[in-house]
Amino acid sequence: MNHIFNEYTQRSLGRNYRFILTVVLILCTVIMVPVTASAAYYNTYSTVATLGNANSCFSSQGFAVGSTYTYSIKINSDESKAVIYRTKMSDGTTTLMTNGDTSTTYATYLGHANDMVLSTIDGEFYMFILTTYTGSMSLVKLKYVDSTFYKVGNYTIKYNGTDKGMSGVKITSKDSSNINFLFKSGKTFYNGALPLTANSGTIDVTSAFSINIEDALVNGNTVSNINSFLFQGFAYYNNTIYLPLTYENISIVLVYRNISAATGTIYSDADLSFRITSSAYSDLFEIESVGIANGGKLWFNTNRRADSSDTTSDGVHYFNDYTAS
Repeated sequence: MNHIFNEYTQRSLGRNYRFILTVVLILCTVIMVPVTASAAYYNTYSTVATLGNANSCFSSQGFAVGSTYTYSIKINSDESKAVIYRTKMSDGTTTLMTNGDTSTTYATYLGHANDMVLSTIDGEFYMFILTTYTGSMSLVKLKYVDSTFYKVGNYTIKYNGTDKGMSGVKITSKDSSNINFLFKSGKTFYNGALPLTANSGTIDVTSAFSINIEDALVNGNTVSNINSFLFQGFAYYNNTIYLPLTYENISIVLVYRNISAATGTIYSDADLSFRITSSAYSDLFEIESVGIANGGKLWFNTNRRADSSDTTSDGVHYFNDYTAS
């Protein structure tokens, strides 16, 4: 009897052991299967302020973000006038800045004003504004005090000894002697530098890298007509570039990382993308430029039109839920 009992007990324990072992193996297999995380995708935004059309300046262009305010440039149809709006990020209060040199509210020397970047030098505040033109007015330097600006400098940009027009500019670093810039023209980026306090001179740039956009993934998919999208200014933050592109009522932002080590052609981050496809502004939703600030938010300015006659919808905004790392 004891023999039978022991044999039965052993068979029973064996079956239980095999069952338990099978369950454990299944659980381990499930746990060990890699889980593919969804790429981060952001497609909603909040509007902080709308921008006016002072001095018949209807077209939003350059944009920069400081610690408290954003700065947006708008230009008129023949690029003979440009205005600058200062928007408080916390509550959207927007002020039309004054030209301290002329006591007007516009400048006549900023051209297309396609991009801009802010800098503090010896405790004072400056804007470097890219006109997109060639020659001595390629890059313009403004000093600003509260909501008043003054022209204090302008520079020639050259590549291989030839004047070069650029469409984007940001500062990558600064020390006691120099400001180091990153410029953009089309898909190519360039490095250039200026003495810290220079108010004139030539910036001789060198080619840094190019970007691939054709294979960029937005929410996991390539954009079939991406070569029809227009380039704009860009943001530089934490060794990363945020590049907006627009086609009609669609704007996307591509993200390129590890810029300091970039050479040749680089590819956008497949795990982070942004897109606004606007039905409310079906005639145009154009992100002009972007900037990171205020807790890591991705801010941007727009040209927006619900229809061809809409002139009151341009604004300052940020993408919801995104925080830059």
